Amino acid sequence: MKTMTLHAIIIGKKAKEPLQYADSVRAVHGKGLEGDRYFYGQGTFNKPQLSQDVREVTILPYETLSECNRRLDSSLDFLDLRRNLIIKNFDPSLLEDKEFTIGTAKFRIVRTCPPCRYISRLLNEDMMKGLKYIGGHRAIIIKSGMISVGNDVIY
Repeated sequence: MKTMTLHAIIIGKKAKEPLQYADSVRAVHGKGLEGDRYFYGQGTFNKPQLSQDVREVTILPYETLSECNRRLDSSLDFLDLRRNLIIKNFDPSLLEDKEFTIGTAKFRIVRTCPPCRYISRLLNEDMMKGLKYIGGHRAIIIKSGMISVGNDVIY
């Protein structure tokens, strides 16, 4: 079994604006990743009618990008996919109904993160096709802490 490792951290301060890579970030229970739009309540989906308890963190398997680019014959970057944590060798079946640690923070997966039409409009690509069944997962932060690129996922 291969070790799951945090490959990239992606955050952005405001909705619809370009995202950027971070080397490390504080994951805050009940809020999200410090420096990210959802942490500040500035995300596109920070709306009262939408459940906010699934908006703290998004996780994408590292391997998703190449499959998405193959499906769309494109050259998208992880930044374009607008997910927070990119994890190499990610296996959600090993984390189902479990808390897991990255750095000093604890997380729990709460549901999948299917693609939406919003990202298709932003990129002018059919992301519904590109990310169908591989759009990643949403997680909540159980315990605040620091996470850094290169941290292993401990479960």
